[in-house]
Amino acid sequence: MDQIVNDNHQMRNLATNALDSTPGLRMTTMDLVNQNDDGPEQIIAPPTRIYQTMLVLAGSMMIFHIIGLNQVFGIFQVELMEFYTSSQSNIKGVQGQDALVSLVGSIGTGLTWSGSIIMNPLIARIDNIKLVTLTGAFIMSFGLVLASFATHIWHLYLTQALLYGLGSSMYYFPLMTLAPTYFDRHRGFAMGMILAGSGVGGLVMALVLQFLLDHYGIQWALRILGIWNLAVAIPVSMVVRHRPGFGFGSQALRGTNRARATINKALLKRGTFWYQSIGAFLQAAGNVVPLYYMTSYTVSVLSLSRSEGSLFVSINSGVNSLSRIAMGLLADYIGRQNTLIGGAMLSAVSVFALWYNAQEARFIGFVVLYGIYAGGYNALLPTTITEIYGVENYASIPGPAGMTRPGLVKTLGINGVLYFIRGLGSIFGAPMAGLILGSHSRSSAASSSTKSNPLGLGLVQKRYNEVVIFDGMLLLAGAVCVGYVRWLDARDKGAWRWKA
Repeated sequence: MDQIVNDNHQMRNLATNALDSTPGLRMTTMDLVNQNDDGPEQIIAPPTRIYQTMLVLAGSMMIFHIIGLNQVFGIFQVELMEFYTSSQSNIKGVQGQDALVSLVGSIGTGLTWSGSIIMNPLIARIDNIKLVTLTGAFIMSFGLVLASFATHIWHLYLTQALLYGLGSSMYYFPLMTLAPTYFDRHRGFAMGMILAGSGVGGLVMALVLQFLLDHYGIQWALRILGIWNLAVAIPVSMVVRHRPGFGFGSQALRGTNRARATINKALLKRGTFWYQSIGAFLQAAGNVVPLYYMTSYTVSVLSLSRSEGSLFVSINSGVNSLSRIAMGLLADYIGRQNTLIGGAMLSAVSVFALWYNAQEARFIGFVVLYGIYAGGYNALLPTTITEIYGVENYASIPGPAGMTRPGLVKTLGINGVLYFIRGLGSIFGAPMAGLILGSHSRSSAASSSTKSNPLGLGLVQKRYNEVVIFDGMLLLAGAVCVGYVRWLDARDKGAWRWKA
């Protein structure tokens, strides 16, 4: 018996050494054997291909609605400006106030990400994660429906901002937190496929939303979107579950499901964490600006219709969807951090080179290329988190059985912290751009540039150029930060690898 115990300890030490020296094998090895110091070893079966496929499809459907709706708020914003100053509305005092109206979408989008600081510990404590997912989708849908009855701007802050944002966070994070634990070698591709749903969502939502606005008005558009979202959420929530042997799914950890969650203090001392956090804030702040102001630029500066503006948003989202898949594949070959840095840097270059003072042809080029480059950061952030900090620090859910003992405090995952910071960046970016843009009437911007007032359109173009510079600086600074994280990570690990 003693010999068997010694052999088990030797095998475990060999496995641990292999994990430490080969980060890419960490999840594969844990699939096979996990050690609980207080009991026998627990065999954890790998996930089936059928479930992995269902998880990818469910994730894509969920992302389709959440990110799709977040991406097309700029279309809402243009419509809100006209609807809320028309005879059909009781809301007054928002004409041309981009900062005021964009704050509605910014809060909703920001809370989607910032809710991670609450959701990830909650996911670790609750067994019935399906119920959490479905409840979030209901709150999100309820917020959209209630927004259709708004008569004051604060009604929108309460419904389309707060309820929508909190609900979408509850809907989003259970699946996105648990999904990476079901994949190893093709994790980048799997997460890219899931996140590609955001591009498809933006593509379809832009066209659907404009159709609904044109034929049924903004109020019924909100109601239809809310009901549609809930109908899709029911089958999606049925797929989400904890992986057996990980987190709450481990019998050895059921006594810890109410443990207090806190941030790993050792990670707070690492430069990678702080620069990753700054980069996440800046990239999120810069990323939302083109999405929110693409349609308004089309109408105000290019003198095109709202439908054409919606088409540009749709094209951008469609290209972004394909880019996320391509970036995921590319990352598996040249490295996840390398791909993320390249996408972040090129997205900043596209803003400066193609959006500044852009006329129609160059603006179309910006719409396409920004969609390609911006997809890299969003698709690869979850996988780079696991690569830099390890799977055990990805989420607040403890690792495989035996890695955390009952009674220990659970660490709050890096992904929860970084997405919280990204949420703050999302809330910051679009309203600040709105303040720079100032007040102007979209419908009369183009017509004001006439022989009697040749400077009307020029003034609006100048304001948008200032927004472009603000946005480009945010994205460029964010790219520099993630590039520095790449260097710090190699230094901390003691060796530079070209593929990382």
